[in-house]
Amino acid sequence: MERITLMSLLFTAVVSSSPRQYHFVNQRMNWTEAQRYCREEHTDLVTINDIQEQNEIKQLINSNSERVWIGLKDSWMWSLTDPDFYRGDESQYRNWGTTQPNEKGDCVSMNTDGQWNNIKCGTTRSFICYNDKLVLIRENKTWTEALRYCRDRDMDLVSVYSEQIQRRVMDVTSRASSNHVWLGLRHSCALRFWFWVNGNTMCYNQWAPDYTIGLDDCVNTVRSGAIRTCDNRWISLPETDRNNFICVK
Repeated sequence: MERITLMSLLFTAVVSSSPRQYHFVNQRMNWTEAQRYCREEHTDLVTINDIQEQNEIKQLINSNSERVWIGLKDSWMWSLTDPDFYRGDESQYRNWGTTQPNEKGDCVSMNTDGQWNNIKCGTTRSFICYNDKLVLIRENKTWTEALRYCRDRDMDLVSVYSEQIQRRVMDVTSRASSNHVWLGLRHSCALRFWFWVNGNTMCYNQWAPDYTIGLDDCVNTVRSGAIRTCDNRWISLPETDRNNFICVK
Protein backbone atom coordinates (compact mmCIF):
# COMPACT_ATOMS: atom_id res chain seq x y z
CA MET A 1 0.00 0.00 0.00
CA GLU A 2 2.80 2.42 0.86
CA ARG A 3 4.49 1.83 -2.50
CA ILE A 4 1.23 2.63 -4.32
CA THR A 5 0.82 5.81 -2.28
CA LEU A 6 4.37 6.86 -3.13
CA MET A 7 3.81 6.45 -6.87
CA SER A 8 0.48 8.30 -6.67
CA LEU A 9 2.15 11.26 -4.95
CA LEU A 10 4.83 11.46 -7.60
CA PHE A 11 2.56 11.28 -10.64
CA THR A 12 0.06 13.89 -9.42
CA ALA A 13 2.69 16.46 -8.43
CA VAL A 14 2.82 20.08 -9.56
CA VAL A 15 6.39 20.70 -10.65
CA SER A 16 7.97 24.02 -9.67
CA SER A 17 11.48 25.09 -10.65
CA SER A 18 11.79 28.38 -8.72
CA PRO A 19 10.27 30.12 -5.70
CA ARG A 20 9.35 33.07 -7.91
CA GLN A 21 7.79 33.72 -11.29
CA TYR A 22 8.97 36.69 -13.35
CA HIS A 23 6.71 38.44 -15.84
CA PHE A 24 7.92 40.71 -18.62
CA VAL A 25 5.16 43.25 -19.28
CA ASN A 26 5.41 44.60 -22.81
CA GLN A 27 3.56 47.82 -22.08
CA ARG A 28 5.28 51.17 -21.74
CA MET A 29 4.42 52.90 -18.45
CA ASN A 30 6.10 55.32 -16.10
CA TRP A 31 7.54 53.85 -12.89
CA THR A 32 4.52 54.60 -10.70
CA GLU A 33 2.10 53.14 -13.26
CA ALA A 34 4.30 50.04 -13.57
CA GLN A 35 4.36 49.63 -9.79
CA ARG A 36 0.56 49.92 -9.60
CA TYR A 37 0.12 47.38 -12.40
CA CYS A 38 2.44 44.84 -10.75
CA ARG A 39 0.75 45.19 -7.37
CA GLU A 40 -2.70 44.72 -8.90
CA GLU A 41 -1.85 41.85 -11.23
CA HIS A 42 1.07 40.13 -9.49
CA THR A 43 3.08 40.76 -6.28
CA ASP A 44 5.21 43.84 -7.02
CA LEU A 45 7.82 45.33 -9.34
CA VAL A 46 10.76 42.98 -9.34
CA THR A 47 13.19 43.00 -6.42
CA ILE A 48 16.71 41.69 -7.13
CA ASN A 49 18.53 40.28 -4.11
CA ASP A 50 21.58 38.51 -5.56
CA ILE A 51 23.54 37.64 -8.67
CA GLN A 52 21.37 34.61 -9.45
CA GLU A 53 18.20 36.70 -9.61
CA GLN A 54 20.14 39.37 -11.52
CA ASN A 55 21.08 36.82 -14.20
CA GLU A 56 17.53 35.49 -14.45
CA ILE A 57 16.16 38.99 -15.07
CA LYS A 58 18.98 39.80 -17.52
CA GLN A 59 18.11 36.70 -19.54
CA LEU A 60 14.48 37.72 -19.62
CA ILE A 61 15.38 41.24 -20.80
CA ASN A 62 17.73 39.92 -23.51
CA SER A 63 14.99 37.68 -24.89
CA ASN A 64 12.74 40.74 -25.23
CA SER A 65 15.44 43.30 -26.22
CA GLU A 66 14.09 45.92 -23.84
CA ARG A 67 15.30 48.24 -21.13
CA VAL A 68 12.92 47.74 -18.23
CA TRP A 69 11.87 49.22 -14.91
CA ILE A 70 12.86 47.36 -11.78
CA GLY A 71 11.48 48.07 -8.31
CA LEU A 72 14.20 50.46 -7.08
CA LYS A 73 13.42 54.13 -6.41
CA ASP A 74 14.05 57.18 -4.16
CA SER A 75 17.28 56.88 -2.15
CA TRP A 76 17.52 53.40 -3.66
CA MET A 77 14.81 51.66 -1.66
CA TRP A 78 12.94 48.68 -3.11
CA SER A 79 9.24 48.93 -3.91
CA LEU A 80 8.73 45.88 -1.70
CA THR A 81 9.78 47.32 1.66
CA ASP A 82 8.61 44.50 3.97
CA PRO A 83 11.72 43.66 6.07
CA ASP A 84 10.55 40.04 6.46
CA PHE A 85 11.23 39.58 2.75
CA TYR A 86 14.99 40.18 3.08
CA ARG A 87 17.73 38.32 4.89
CA GLY A 88 21.08 39.84 5.84
CA ASP A 89 22.16 42.45 3.29
CA GLU A 90 19.99 41.17 0.41
CA SER A 91 18.16 44.49 0.11
CA GLN A 92 21.53 46.19 -0.51
CA TYR A 93 22.39 44.25 -3.69
CA ARG A 94 23.14 46.64 -6.59
CA ASN A 95 24.47 46.33 -10.13
CA TRP A 96 25.00 49.94 -11.17
CA GLY A 97 26.48 50.78 -14.54
CA THR A 98 29.61 52.91 -14.91
CA THR A 99 29.09 56.44 -13.49
CA GLN A 100 25.77 55.33 -11.98
CA PRO A 101 23.84 56.40 -10.02
CA ASN A 102 23.88 60.06 -11.01
CA GLU A 103 21.53 63.01 -10.55
CA LYS A 104 19.40 62.38 -13.64
CA GLY A 105 16.49 60.65 -11.92
CA ASP A 106 15.11 58.79 -8.94
CA CYS A 107 13.88 55.56 -10.58
CA VAL A 108 15.93 52.63 -11.83
CA SER A 109 15.87 50.65 -15.06
CA MET A 110 17.97 47.72 -16.20
CA ASN A 111 19.73 47.68 -19.57
CA THR A 112 19.97 44.63 -21.80
CA ASP A 113 23.54 44.11 -20.52
CA GLY A 114 22.15 43.78 -16.97
CA GLN A 115 23.51 47.08 -15.66
CA TRP A 116 21.27 49.49 -13.76
CA ASN A 117 20.69 53.17 -14.52
CA ASN A 118 18.73 55.83 -12.68
CA ILE A 119 16.45 57.94 -14.89
CA LYS A 120 13.44 60.21 -14.55
CA CYS A 121 10.43 58.38 -13.12
CA GLY A 122 8.10 59.83 -15.76
CA THR A 123 9.94 58.05 -18.57
CA THR A 124 7.94 55.18 -20.05
CA ARG A 125 9.47 51.72 -20.07
CA SER A 126 8.43 48.10 -20.22
CA PHE A 127 8.89 46.44 -16.83
CA ILE A 128 9.31 43.23 -14.86
CA CYS A 129 6.76 42.05 -12.28
CA TYR A 130 7.12 38.99 -10.13
CA ASN A 131 4.93 36.58 -8.20
CA ASP A 132 6.08 34.98 -4.99
CA LYS A 133 5.04 31.36 -5.38
CA LEU A 134 5.30 30.36 -1.70
CA VAL A 135 2.13 30.63 0.36
CA LEU A 136 2.19 30.12 4.14
CA ILE A 137 -1.05 28.59 5.43
CA ARG A 138 -1.44 29.52 9.09
CA GLU A 139 -3.75 26.62 9.86
CA ASN A 140 -2.73 23.51 11.77
CA LYS A 141 -3.31 20.37 9.75
CA THR A 142 -1.84 16.89 9.52
CA TRP A 143 0.67 16.36 6.73
CA THR A 144 -1.88 14.51 4.59
CA GLU A 145 -4.51 17.20 5.17
CA ALA A 146 -1.96 19.86 4.24
CA LEU A 147 -1.06 18.03 1.02
CA ARG A 148 -4.75 17.74 0.13
CA TYR A 149 -5.37 21.41 0.95
CA CYS A 150 -2.62 22.55 -1.44
CA ARG A 151 -3.58 20.22 -4.27
CA ASP A 152 -7.28 21.06 -4.04
CA ARG A 153 -6.20 24.62 -4.88
CA ASP A 154 -3.90 23.69 -7.78
CA MET A 155 -0.77 24.01 -5.65
CA ASP A 156 1.52 21.53 -3.88
CA LEU A 157 3.41 21.26 -0.61
CA VAL A 158 6.75 22.98 -1.09
CA SER A 159 9.82 20.96 -2.07
CA VAL A 160 13.14 22.46 -0.92
CA TYR A 161 15.89 21.24 -3.24
CA SER A 162 18.27 24.22 -3.31
CA GLU A 163 19.79 26.85 -1.03
CA GLN A 164 17.78 29.55 -2.81
CA ILE A 165 14.46 27.88 -2.04
CA GLN A 166 15.56 27.15 1.53
CA ARG A 167 16.19 30.86 2.07
CA ARG A 168 12.74 31.79 0.73
CA VAL A 169 11.13 29.12 2.93
CA MET A 170 12.99 30.56 5.93
CA ASP A 171 11.55 33.99 5.11
CA VAL A 172 8.03 32.58 4.95
CA THR A 173 8.25 30.45 8.10
CA SER A 174 9.30 33.48 10.16
CA ARG A 175 5.59 34.40 10.12
CA ALA A 176 4.28 30.95 11.11
CA SER A 177 2.03 30.46 14.14
CA SER A 178 3.33 26.93 14.86
CA ASN A 179 6.78 25.78 15.98
CA HIS A 180 7.11 23.51 12.95
CA VAL A 181 5.97 23.98 9.35
CA TRP A 182 5.25 21.04 7.04
CA LEU A 183 7.32 20.61 3.87
CA GLY A 184 6.55 18.32 0.93
CA LEU A 185 8.89 15.73 2.37
CA ARG A 186 7.81 12.16 3.08
CA HIS A 187 9.54 9.06 4.40
CA SER A 188 8.92 5.62 2.95
CA CYS A 189 9.43 2.87 5.51
CA ALA A 190 9.09 0.18 2.85
CA LEU A 191 11.77 1.70 0.61
CA ARG A 192 13.76 3.31 3.44
CA PHE A 193 14.29 6.73 1.89
CA TRP A 194 12.94 10.28 1.91
CA PHE A 195 11.34 11.81 -1.16
CA TRP A 196 9.87 15.13 -2.29
CA VAL A 197 6.26 15.00 -3.41
CA ASN A 198 7.05 16.84 -6.66
CA GLY A 199 9.45 14.08 -7.73
CA ASN A 200 12.76 15.92 -7.25
CA THR A 201 15.66 13.89 -5.94
CA MET A 202 16.94 14.77 -2.49
CA CYS A 203 20.41 16.17 -3.21
CA TYR A 204 20.13 19.17 -0.87
CA ASN A 205 19.12 19.01 2.79
CA GLN A 206 19.13 20.92 6.06
CA TRP A 207 18.49 18.06 8.48
CA ALA A 208 18.84 18.67 12.21
CA PRO A 209 21.27 16.22 13.90
CA ASP A 210 18.43 14.43 15.72
CA TYR A 211 16.09 14.03 12.75
CA THR A 212 16.31 10.20 12.79
CA ILE A 213 14.60 9.89 16.20
CA GLY A 214 11.48 7.75 15.80
CA LEU A 215 12.15 7.19 12.11
CA ASP A 216 11.93 3.39 12.36
CA ASP A 217 8.60 3.40 14.22
CA CYS A 218 6.70 2.46 11.09
CA VAL A 219 3.98 0.49 12.89
CA ASN A 220 2.37 3.51 14.57
CA THR A 221 2.73 6.29 12.01
CA VAL A 222 4.44 7.45 8.83
CA ARG A 223 6.98 10.25 9.25
CA SER A 224 6.97 13.47 7.26
CA GLY A 225 9.40 16.37 7.05
CA ALA A 226 8.98 19.81 8.62
CA ILE A 227 11.15 22.88 9.09
CA ARG A 228 11.77 23.91 12.69
CA THR A 229 11.09 27.63 13.08
CA CYS A 230 13.61 28.16 15.90
CA ASP A 231 16.66 27.29 13.78
CA ASN A 232 15.30 26.50 10.26
CA ARG A 233 16.59 22.92 10.37
CA TRP A 234 14.53 20.01 9.07
CA ILE A 235 13.13 17.32 11.35
CA SER A 236 10.88 14.29 10.96
CA LEU A 237 7.52 14.25 12.71
CA PRO A 238 4.59 11.83 12.86
CA GLU A 239 2.39 12.80 9.94
CA THR A 240 -0.56 13.00 12.36
CA ASP A 241 0.96 16.06 14.08
CA ARG A 242 -0.76 19.34 13.25
CA ASN A 243 1.26 22.27 11.92
CA ASN A 244 1.21 25.26 9.58
CA PHE A 245 2.42 24.44 6.07
CA ILE A 246 3.69 26.02 2.86
CA CYS A 247 2.02 25.58 -0.51
CA VAL A 248 3.81 26.41 -3.75
CA LYS A 249 1.92 27.78 -6.75
